[in-house]
Amino acid sequence: MKPVHTSDRLNSIMRIGVLVLAIMTAVLLTGCESIDAVAQIGTAVGVATGTINPSQAESIQKSAKAVARSFQDFTPEQEYYIGRTVGAVIVNKYKPYHNPAAYRYINLLGQSLARASDLPETFDGYHFLILDSDEINAFAASGGFIFVTRGLLRCCRDEDAAAAVLAHEIGHIQSKHGLQAIKKSRVTSALTTLAVEGTKTFSGQDLASLVSTFEGSITDITTTLINNGYSREFEQQADHATVAILQRVGYDPNGLVEMLKIMQDRLRPGGLDFAKTHPSPVSRMAEIQKIIGPYQTVAKPDARQRRFSEHLGGI
Repeated sequence: MKPVHTSDRLNSIMRIGVLVLAIMTAVLLTGCESIDAVAQIGTAVGVATGTINPSQAESIQKSAKAVARSFQDFTPEQEYYIGRTVGAVIVNKYKPYHNPAAYRYINLLGQSLARASDLPETFDGYHFLILDSDEINAFAASGGFIFVTRGLLRCCRDEDAAAAVLAHEIGHIQSKHGLQAIKKSRVTSALTTLAVEGTKTFSGQDLASLVSTFEGSITDITTTLINNGYSREFEQQADHATVAILQRVGYDPNGLVEMLKIMQDRLRPGGLDFAKTHPSPVSRMAEIQKIIGPYQTVAKPDARQRRFSEHLGGI
């Protein structure tokens, strides 16, 4: 995944994503009968503000119809746009880490793990990015966008542990936890107004205001993901998926336990990282060991350890 280089690029990504989200949210509130009107209003916002062209507007209207029956009926393309929008906000908050060797290594490792997951393919594939932050944290956005901080990767002593970090985030994506977080997000009064007045003709100023409101909604959603984290149940599901994915590829799931032990020593109480957004490492280790048994030292084949040290040793 290429990092965002300009604020214009970031704003463009966010606007397209929030338009799609706005249409889908309005569909939830209005039902199938007024979906065409809602889709037309949503795409009119994009055309009026120059965010999308008429061809893209037609495509978005078709996408909106695809989710008429249920919030869970997102198409892969819709998941991608939501995830890309959330990802743009994350990259605006955390600077990408520019290290081509580490970048290639993480993506090769991540793609191999994703192939063994229950969701091996997404609309535009999986994308892995290292964030230049000392925080111990990671984020998974719907559609296959995964972000891992340098601080978290420093908790990994070997490739099995690094694989466990990526597999855990893949587990969130395959279970669509991000979409469920969006579903639980606060529905703003503006979205309700849009649903109720779906056939109203809005002025240019009204349309611009709605775009701004939808951007604010994306910010609310991203804040929820970054600051509050997933539920304990979702974290357990992701850990269970981690074990399964690691075993399918041939990595030792004890690598996850190993990483959590190091994390436990490094997390700061009251911090804005894993300590705030995840269950404690101790409780997670207990749940994982119910599946894999008592912790055993992870074997470190020379070739595997050499490539890990070469690409992530100085991170």
